[in-house]
Amino acid sequence: MSEDRDALIDAARDAASRAYAPYSGFHVGAALLLKNGDVVTGANVENASYGLTLCAETVAVAKIVNEGWIGELAEVAIVGGRPHGDELLGTDPVNPCGRCRQILNEAAERSKTDILVHCASGDGKEVMTYRLSQLLPAAFGPKDLGLID
Repeated sequence: MSEDRDALIDAARDAASRAYAPYSGFHVGAALLLKNGDVVTGANVENASYGLTLCAETVAVAKIVNEGWIGELAEVAIVGGRPHGDELLGTDPVNPCGRCRQILNEAAERSKTDILVHCASGDGKEVMTYRLSQLLPAAFGPKDLGLID
């Protein structure tokens, strides 16, 4: 494992510890690496009206949009599992849902890069790395609207 990838996954795991998930009990953290080396994180925020729940990736992307950094995304790490004390349990890598793949695609297209997406298990023993284009083939985004080259 690369040191940079490990640090990004650790940041996502730390973000997961701050998730608000009283309904599912499943905590997810996302860490976005920006082109300048900064890392921005987000955690899932559940709501009693499930459709209003925010995924960790959506929270993190909203933060970079709010700061004017939507064109700076370079890489993403996602970690999820059930909290147990200071640990996060789970042996399967957590992949972004369809909505999050689309949200990430918007930022990736604005960043003009096919970003790496590191999907990690809660226990940290399994990591799968994909290009976003592998997770969301034939994506619809700003390029399709003629907004970027």
